[in-house]
Amino acid sequence: MTEEEAFETGAARFPQGSAVTPEGEQPGAAAPSPEGDPAPVDEAPVVEEAPQGDEADGVEEAVAEPGTEADELTVTRIALEERTLDLQRLQAEYLNYKRRVERDRELIKENATYSALTPIIDVLDTIDRARDHEPLDGGFKAVAEQLERVVAGLGLVKFGEPGDAFDPTVHEALSHIGVDPEVEVTTCKVIAKAGYKIGDRVVRAAQVLVVDPADD
Repeated sequence: MTEEEAFETGAARFPQGSAVTPEGEQPGAAAPSPEGDPAPVDEAPVVEEAPQGDEADGVEEAVAEPGTEADELTVTRIALEERTLDLQRLQAEYLNYKRRVERDRELIKENATYSALTPIIDVLDTIDRARDHEPLDGGFKAVAEQLERVVAGLGLVKFGEPGDAFDPTVHEALSHIGVDPEVEVTTCKVIAKAGYKIGDRVVRAAQVLVVDPADD
């Protein structure tokens, strides 16, 4: 084959304007730049990763910080109110306990005085009978008056006089001795034995003889 025939054959196989691809390369591949640098490659868009672990916790705390402070303040206020109520309740319980102890102390003292003075009432009755028989004199008079002063100082009070209106809470009626037109209510006419009390507590009721008012 002559050169002209070979040229014509090659022209027919590769028309004018078409690129000749070297053997082993794919058609359409980018040709290397004249300077030898690789051809630019399209970069994929960068996607930012969500914070994880401690970084995520820090972000959440930063976002929730104002609300968290408000919640802590509310919890602190509630705790303070509860502690205040506890202290007030303890103070009230202490005051009640103190009053109860004082009341019990007074009651114990009164019971002790009652137990000590009750037997002395019989001695006082003997002094009263002796005084009704004749005036006291000498040493017996001094002893009787001193004893009466001592028991009075300990709170033992004598009561019951002729003419007192009969009161069943402090008088014991031994007998009715008739009617008395001068009285308007049942009245103590004779005091058989005087009564004694300590404070408001009756140690012994006065033993009396009473009269009733006359019927209209």
